[in-house]
Amino acid sequence: MRVVVVGATGNVGTSVVAALAADPSVSSVLGLARRMPLWRPEKVEWHEADIGKDDLRPLFAGAEAVVNLAWLFQPTRDPGVTWRNNVLGGIRVFRAVAGAGVPVLVHASSVGTYSPGPKDRRVGEDWPTHGWPGAAYAREKAYLERVLDAYELEHPRIRVVRMRPSFIFKRESAVEQRRLFAGPFLPNRVTRLARPELVPFVPDTPGLAFQAVHGEDVGEAYRLAVTKDVSGPFNLAADPVIEPATLAALLGARPVKVPGPLLTSAVAAAWKLHLVPASPGLVDLVLRLPLMDAGRARDELGWRPRHTALDALRDFAAGLRDPRGMDTPPLSPRPEEAKASAAP
Repeated sequence: MRVVVVGATGNVGTSVVAALAADPSVSSVLGLARRMPLWRPEKVEWHEADIGKDDLRPLFAGAEAVVNLAWLFQPTRDPGVTWRNNVLGGIRVFRAVAGAGVPVLVHASSVGTYSPGPKDRRVGEDWPTHGWPGAAYAREKAYLERVLDAYELEHPRIRVVRMRPSFIFKRESAVEQRRLFAGPFLPNRVTRLARPELVPFVPDTPGLAFQAVHGEDVGEAYRLAVTKDVSGPFNLAADPVIEPATLAALLGARPVKVPGPLLTSAVAAAWKLHLVPASPGLVDLVLRLPLMDAGRARDELGWRPRHTALDALRDFAAGLRDPRGMDTPPLSPRPEEAKASAAP
């Protein structure tokens, strides 16, 4: 089996490529990215491609599956840029899959595609997927779900899988995620801020409960989605649910009551002052996200996460303390490589 992975050098892409390359039934993996990595796993070829402008059909020709992971999180201050890459580029990927006659499309959706939902119970894949309109990330993920609804009707012979993971962490991704979401508040070399004993408090905000999953387990889920005869959406999340008390215990900090509007306002002020790159809409999104039931992935994919959600967060914290990253532009700890990889 030949598999093409679009957006193969980031947090999720490196895990998916590694999982596929280790599968004996996968003969080769073609990794597509805007900039070439130094990382050279066995059975993997690389090709430079931009989903927004390059002809993807020749690259997909002869593939038995395409995994679409390409995504821009920044710039949050210019949502037109992310819309053109994420939505219009994603549509170009979908059309190229059909044009090249590829029988399987596995698309990276997200917990962010879900409409606001409960925190006291878990929802299945049938929960509405209209996103939270205040966050560009959610709008874009939800829009592509609507595109795929029509796409599946138009191309019934293509097996389409939609992966909806919770927040994904691993040690190697900490450098990239710090850069994308924390910015100058957590610079690469100020790693002491990642030491639990120096975190004074955790905001105890109503609705601040979310799920996490380790990147390696997500890579395995994608491998199963590619190689098994399954279709439709799959929630991916590990236990336990991360709540303020959970974070406080993990970090050795104390939870402090902070109202949601105050937390959002604080992030909004920092964003307007260019102190953080993450938009305040992401805070609102996290506070509204439902908790997901991953039972379908367990029952139909046979997916069992090997890491707990706390393991994933511990790995992330270790990556902040010791920012080694990986030899790919998005995960590189070298600022000049990372900056070039993030350019639209």
